[in-house]
Amino acid sequence: MTLSNPRRHFLSQVALLTAGATLTRAAESSPKRILLRSSWQTVNIGDIAHTPGVLRILETHLPDVEVTLWPSNLGNGVEQILRDQFPNVRFIKGAADLKRAFDENDFLLHGSGPSLVAQRDVIRWSEATGKPYGVYGITLPFKGSASTKPTSNAALQKTVDVLSNAEFVYFRDSKSLEFAKSLDCKSPVMEFGPDGAFACDLRDDEKADAFLQSHDLQAGKFLCCIPRLRYTPYWTIPEKKRELDPVKHARNEQMKEHDHEALRQSIMQVVRETDLKILLCPEDQTQMRVGKEVLYDRLPADVLKRVVWRPDYWLTGEAVSTYVRSAGLFGNEMHSPIMCVGHGVPAIVCRFAEQTSKGFMWQDIGLEDWLFDLDDESQVAKIPAAVMQIATQPEAAKAKAAKAKAFVEQRQAETMKQLKKSLAT
Repeated sequence: MTLSNPRRHFLSQVALLTAGATLTRAAESSPKRILLRSSWQTVNIGDIAHTPGVLRILETHLPDVEVTLWPSNLGNGVEQILRDQFPNVRFIKGAADLKRAFDENDFLLHGSGPSLVAQRDVIRWSEATGKPYGVYGITLPFKGSASTKPTSNAALQKTVDVLSNAEFVYFRDSKSLEFAKSLDCKSPVMEFGPDGAFACDLRDDEKADAFLQSHDLQAGKFLCCIPRLRYTPYWTIPEKKRELDPVKHARNEQMKEHDHEALRQSIMQVVRETDLKILLCPEDQTQMRVGKEVLYDRLPADVLKRVVWRPDYWLTGEAVSTYVRSAGLFGNEMHSPIMCVGHGVPAIVCRFAEQTSKGFMWQDIGLEDWLFDLDDESQVAKIPAAVMQIATQPEAAKAKAAKAKAFVEQRQAETMKQLKKSLAT
């Protein structure tokens, strides 16, 4: 029997609608896929921590989402560490992998960093795929700040344009958020979002315990201290292949005594007035030498008996395993304090103009009493007392750190709700 044209048309429309519904259900049931742009370098345990932190947040709050990592650098054995910790994550290894990732993934997430580090890659993704992207836990450096090279109006406007077209932008400090708003950045969601490193839970208990035992450092009976120069002397790290920067080197030399005097005073007071020891440890590959020169070698003999200087670099897992066994941390760095508070360990941050505004996140998470500006002498004078308060009132200090940790985790959950919403639409 031959179907009439109206009936044939009706049946064909039904078939098309059925097929469309089937495809829609298949799309809805298939897992969402995120391409994470992260892993900037491995000469700093904080830069290492960004990636496992964000991966852990994604795994915790969006367990059904498939994640592919698009890294810049996974040296120093970091790639294997991440593969062991996150066996379901895919890794971009070359052009073919990247092309496939562009085709298969639904969303690009730019991870935590000192700026929109991979801005060119975000633009590349957007232009090649037309798919959405978001930015998670960055600092937006102030134009002309001491921490950055002068930025042209055109370059700054380009960054604003990229951020404005993002589904969301989470800034890791409120100063960056305020700056973005002042530039008329128009992303529909712009809020404070903690640095991904807060969630880093890499561990190497075996190495940490071996080091602590060899130096008679008992759990809860030592504080960690981290030195830092105004500018990281990357020219002293062979793999970075950078020439000496005479201007930055001169500034480091000018300020290194000033920037570590309060740390020395804190060390001496802790050792002489409590039963705690001090561990001098690094956050990046340049700081072992700095700690030896400006801290360890400048301490009096009676204090040195209870101070341990770590002479070699370590990776993030061993550092975290050490921090959680300590009574707290103080110094001129940022990401070791972040990892401490992420595990409920008290931590003091000392910052200066040459850094980005990231240190102000301590105000954002309720730890303004543990944030000190080394360019403000009235604040510098208060550092030893703050360190001693952590040393002599450990339970109160831990409660304060725990409260900040809870706030950070709440914000992590809220940011993931937004990401889930963006994936759904």
